[in-house]
Amino acid sequence: MKISYNWLSQYLQLEESPEEISALLTSIGLEVEGLEKFESIKGGLQGLIVGEVKEKWQHPNADKLSCTKVDVGTGELLSIVCGAPNVESGQKVIVATVGTKLPSEDGSEFEIKKAKIRGEASEGMICAEDEIGIGESHDGIMVLPPDSVIGTPAAKLFKVEIDYVFEIGLTPNRADAASHFGVARDLKAALAHRKGQDVHLKKPPVEAFKATNNELFIPVEVENLEACPRYVSVTIANVTVQPSPSWLQNRLRAIGVRPINNVVDVTNYINHAFGQPLHAFDADKIEGKKVIVKTLPAKSKFTTLDEVERELHEDDLMICNSKEPMCMAGVFGGAKSGVTESTKNIFLESAYFNPVSIRKSAKRHALNTDASFRFERGIDPNVTAYAAKLAALMIAEVAEGTISSKMSDTHPEGFPDFSVAFRPGKANALIGTNIPSETMKRILTNLEIGVGEGDGETWQLRVPPFKVDVTREADVIEEVLRIYGYDEVPVSSKVLSTIKDLKPTESAMAKEAITKQLVSNGFLECMTNSMTDGNYSTFSEEWDESEIIVINNPLSSELGIMRPAMIFSGLENAAYNVNRQQSNLKLFEFGNVYRVKGDAFKEEEHLSITVSGQAINDTWRSANLDADWYELKAAFEQILVRLGIDNSKLKTNETETDWFKFGLDWKKGDKVIASAGAVSDRLKKKFDLKKEVFFMEIRWRELVKMRQREISIGQLPKYPEVRRDLALLVDEALEYAKLEELAFQTERKLLKSVTLFDVYQGKGMPEGKKSYGLAFSLRDDSKTLTDQEVDKTMKRLFERFNREVGAELR
Repeated sequence: MKISYNWLSQYLQLEESPEEISALLTSIGLEVEGLEKFESIKGGLQGLIVGEVKEKWQHPNADKLSCTKVDVGTGELLSIVCGAPNVESGQKVIVATVGTKLPSEDGSEFEIKKAKIRGEASEGMICAEDEIGIGESHDGIMVLPPDSVIGTPAAKLFKVEIDYVFEIGLTPNRADAASHFGVARDLKAALAHRKGQDVHLKKPPVEAFKATNNELFIPVEVENLEACPRYVSVTIANVTVQPSPSWLQNRLRAIGVRPINNVVDVTNYINHAFGQPLHAFDADKIEGKKVIVKTLPAKSKFTTLDEVERELHEDDLMICNSKEPMCMAGVFGGAKSGVTESTKNIFLESAYFNPVSIRKSAKRHALNTDASFRFERGIDPNVTAYAAKLAALMIAEVAEGTISSKMSDTHPEGFPDFSVAFRPGKANALIGTNIPSETMKRILTNLEIGVGEGDGETWQLRVPPFKVDVTREADVIEEVLRIYGYDEVPVSSKVLSTIKDLKPTESAMAKEAITKQLVSNGFLECMTNSMTDGNYSTFSEEWDESEIIVINNPLSSELGIMRPAMIFSGLENAAYNVNRQQSNLKLFEFGNVYRVKGDAFKEEEHLSITVSGQAINDTWRSANLDADWYELKAAFEQILVRLGIDNSKLKTNETETDWFKFGLDWKKGDKVIASAGAVSDRLKKKFDLKKEVFFMEIRWRELVKMRQREISIGQLPKYPEVRRDLALLVDEALEYAKLEELAFQTERKLLKSVTLFDVYQGKGMPEGKKSYGLAFSLRDDSKTLTDQEVDKTMKRLFERFNREVGAELR
């Protein structure tokens, strides 16, 4: 949020510099994230002065140039070559002297230097209005009135305004400070405390508000009082819509708001001055000359100011005339009812809308406006009438109109303060210091919190409605402390705490170990939002629609559901990096996934691994090596080893997950522990990914449950292993895992490992067949194996393969 120093000075007499105010704001909880200088004319017209052309003659070497002598009040005439067709002797002009820096069209600056132009000396430049940033004309030089004083700085002549703008990181609970007056109110309390004297807050008077007549009165009917507890309106007739005066434009430009016209600018001014959003309607476009505040049937159509047709929700509050909606209350105006250059009569709205209603409508339609920003946080319901009066007076002044109706107010009695019990002793105990009761009372009074009678130990406070975040005693203590000063609380040299040895959980220790392992193998850890795009739920048939957890009031359409799987986060990460020319990826993430199972919500922790691009970059020692699915498989096997999990306890099957075009599932019984494979072309297209992407998702908690808790230590083998190979001709559909399973079922004592070292399909193979090359490692831990024992074991293995799966020797 941007706050102007000059604007604050309208409400407070500030003696402190912008830098001092910046530090003070930060100390009272309104953190200043930046301080910028604002100039109503870029460059502040520095180095530009009023001069008089004393002489002018034709340039001897150029038909379109003139030579001049210009008096700028220094006692010496400057020689200046000028290309403007309208330069004449006797003119008062704006001169840029040597060393002056002028803004250029591309945003940079160029410096005026002493030079020779076609052989004639030039010691400056006579300026056109567009060259100094005060207009757009470049037809010739700017000619000033004859009574302009030579040597007057242009900044003084054109009244350049210099301002300083604070960028405040406003927290969501501080709706009371979402305006210049709100910030000034906090500053008043802080300055009064630090100076030890009264500081007065000046509020523009509205006593002059009076309707000239009641000829343009437009009645208002509020059908939904819960969503609109207060609606104030007034009309202004015979306005002239035109550009705003410079002071008003400068106020808005300083805080980054583009001036539009005098009527709209006044509504924006009041919004940023007092935190009360206003809306100005063209009164002549209000059908039936009646305003109705109500909701419309679901799926009603409404075209907003940005020319987008939107489908309304049944709870969206609308400002309607007798025939159609005109505005989405508190969020966005309509395309038909706004103020234009031809507008003559204004219907001005100043309302208090229910924060929850506005927040839901804004989120549903993905609209974030200055009005919704304030309404959804909670504005002051008692400022609506004051804001309407001040705005009406300002519009009548800057647009030369007349107030042509009495003010209509659906809640004229206003909203009462609410009571909070406060104990000064409790506050000091909680803060850890001794703030005098009189100091607390003075701070609360300066914050406009009334201090009523109590029993001495407990005060009954009257908290005004604009303090939406002050509802408990703890909130009041925070208000006192931030004005008193956090830095004023002494820091004890004692540490009054209990030291407890908290042993990390088994899952946490395993996660730390695997994180270190993956990082040491070149993987990078990612952290993504558990909320994701609602459209992703339609990208897979791995779940029913009823299993998806939908966010009721999503922050945006991209955060509409809780992710049902990690793959979409992995593909988003891949797309994000590839789009930034980082195509060689090795990523992993620990995160939760969410489903609905029956009436229960289910949350599981998963580990995902994403690999794409090149595993090895091209160097003088080696050529490029593309990443492949085996890199994922190797990473998973390394995880199993690190966790002490016996790989043989997991069965592998070809994956049935529709994310992949090929891959494997690792199962314990019927439960899938991990799935991995090459992401399908269909999914890659959804994320605009061209290269192969390999992805693995692991059910982390289920995997950790299989972790070996005891480590067995033994001697190195005393007797050698024997390797025997088999080349088997098997059916094309047969998986290697089946052969591995049969081998260990057949020989449990001597067989130590089975390795698939070759797969062949193609020329020379019978149709529907393929060749597997298997290596078997055999060892007897009590003696050296003989050839006869090895041959006998291999024979038994082959016979089992032949009998169970029809394998043949090649």
